[in-house]
Amino acid sequence: MSQARSSLLLSSALLGAFAFASTAHADEGMWTFDHLPKAALQKAYGFTPDARWIQHVVQSSARLAEGCSASFVSGDGLVMTNHHCANSCLAALSDKDHDYFRDGFYTRDLADERQCPGMELDRLDTMKDVSDPVAEATRGKQGAAYSAALQEVESKLTKDCIGGDDEHWRCDMVPLYHGGQTALYRYRRYKDVRVVMAPEQGIAFFGGDPDNFDYPRYDIDLSMLRVYEGGKPVRTPFLQFDPNGPKADDLVFTSGNPGRTQRGLPASALAFQRDVANPAIISALTLREGMLWQYSRESAEHEKQAEDALFSIQNGIKSYSGTQAALQSGDIVSRRVKEDTALQAWIDADPARRAAYGQPFRTVDKAIALEKDLFSRNLAIGMVFRGFLDNVMTLVEGAHERQKPDAKRHAGYHDAQLGEIETALAAKEPFYPDLETASLALSLTSLRQIAGADDPLVRLTLGKEAPDALAASLIKGTKLSDPAARLALWKGGLQAIKASTDPLVVFARRIYPSYTALHDKMRDEVSAPLHKAQGDIARARFAQAKAEGRLDALYPDATFSPRLSYGTVKGWRKNGVDVAPFTDFAGMYGHATGAEPFALPKRWLDAKTRLPLSTHLDFVSTNDIVGGNSGSPVLNREGKAVGLIFDGNLPSLAGDLYYDISNNRAVATDTSAIITALKLVYNEENLANELTNGHR
Repeated sequence: MSQARSSLLLSSALLGAFAFASTAHADEGMWTFDHLPKAALQKAYGFTPDARWIQHVVQSSARLAEGCSASFVSGDGLVMTNHHCANSCLAALSDKDHDYFRDGFYTRDLADERQCPGMELDRLDTMKDVSDPVAEATRGKQGAAYSAALQEVESKLTKDCIGGDDEHWRCDMVPLYHGGQTALYRYRRYKDVRVVMAPEQGIAFFGGDPDNFDYPRYDIDLSMLRVYEGGKPVRTPFLQFDPNGPKADDLVFTSGNPGRTQRGLPASALAFQRDVANPAIISALTLREGMLWQYSRESAEHEKQAEDALFSIQNGIKSYSGTQAALQSGDIVSRRVKEDTALQAWIDADPARRAAYGQPFRTVDKAIALEKDLFSRNLAIGMVFRGFLDNVMTLVEGAHERQKPDAKRHAGYHDAQLGEIETALAAKEPFYPDLETASLALSLTSLRQIAGADDPLVRLTLGKEAPDALAASLIKGTKLSDPAARLALWKGGLQAIKASTDPLVVFARRIYPSYTALHDKMRDEVSAPLHKAQGDIARARFAQAKAEGRLDALYPDATFSPRLSYGTVKGWRKNGVDVAPFTDFAGMYGHATGAEPFALPKRWLDAKTRLPLSTHLDFVSTNDIVGGNSGSPVLNREGKAVGLIFDGNLPSLAGDLYYDISNNRAVATDTSAIITALKLVYNEENLANELTNGHR
């Protein structure tokens, strides 16, 4: 589902953090392609990317709509991304005879490649600054009027951008610098994405949760996809594969789509995350982890059903916990208080500046105070309508929204975005009734615990039923696991929704008025004031930076939109010990114990005598990355692929808040390991040749 809709009922300060970053220091920054730090690169590394280099990297890079990065690596539509970015595809294609998630997926020719249900790949086509029309549309407006104006201008700009062809194009209005600027990104959509090759989960996630966000690592977290159009592989620019990988101290770049950072959030928003949002989210994720852990141990089948979800939950817990630890142990909030106070003093020192920017920090404080009151119920009801039930609420909400003029609809339901929704609803994905029942029962129980049994929303949701009984009856009676049933309701619109007797539709229909009222209150009284105030803060910082000659050194926080970061292949000191930048196959075999999660797949044990054990496996670099960069290619200065990002180290978990070149490291698989594994472990000679030659 779209990022706009999936975050409606979560913290706007948490998930809508398009914040303003500080002046960049060495190797810091996730830069937009139309605002690269060319002078800094030339000064530090003697390299300036020219227009041809930039265009080639942009056109060779891509993103998966589910939330990962990717890149084209041959002229025949071959795409490289992480194994964990294709987990849902591998699980969906598996059956009682094949477990592609655990055992891997392999092909010998194009006919063996299978389409990933619901997967969409987007490639950036154009970027356009639309700050002026957005500012004009919202000028002088507050609260609900501001939200309405923002929705209206988004509707117009995205509709004009797509030009009536949402089958092939996607357009996103992207707030940068927390609304200080607004860009319109146009993407080429590809909806026929097929899996070509994926190794076993045992090598893709070797070391499991103990090694996650750690280093040294010994993983080949890889999947190879191919994009088709009209039944044939597409032809696009691509990144030439360097089979030798990088060397220590090489300048390297990461082209990807970092999900979110919050390096410039006002102090009150950071304190809200530290004191309210993060603890609640970590608690919710931990409860779900426990449920999935218990479910997995009930049978081998349950373990198979839950493994993808459990992987995602554990990853989320570590990510949020890292951010929370940084907020609790450091002086980030107190430093931000000083920065906010200094900026407000700069604004107040000049009447013209006071007229232009006002008192934005007061507005932020007021919005955060309201969000504190709304957050718990907001989070709890959002957890109910997650995963499979997100489709159900999409059907109900979409039916109501499409009755409105396009300009008046909630974000995510504009005409330009409906094709994406329909693609997701049509995806044939695995449906496990026992797992969905357990998941929904936990969500309903959590809602009652958080909001209280007497809360009107809880009474409306549960009626007189216990959470377990209600969840069981809803999942047992639904027909919405069938994509055809979902599409029929979608195409039937509001009339079909009102006439449906499917228990999940009836359930969502009953809750929808309260759900949307909460959504609108969050949008109009929290998100809109925050967006406007932080846009004013950003513009004030622009003006201050321009006056001080620092404007070219500013970069926007991450927004799951295309960015470029740069750095060098370099280790660091961990607990007083130097960590080398590279690992190798010899280290992998030495790390293996034969017991999970350090058990190597059989084909890797069999291949040991054939492998040159000194071959580099993984490496770390100083590239500035966060979640969303999974699947990003690592490039050298020639624009060739030398690695594949799949993780960061433990210190990088604070990367949402700040960048520390002494400790933050991006973790990547070396291209030399990929080529060696394809040839000597998987007998995928044709695929290895396609990577090195650039064509089949």
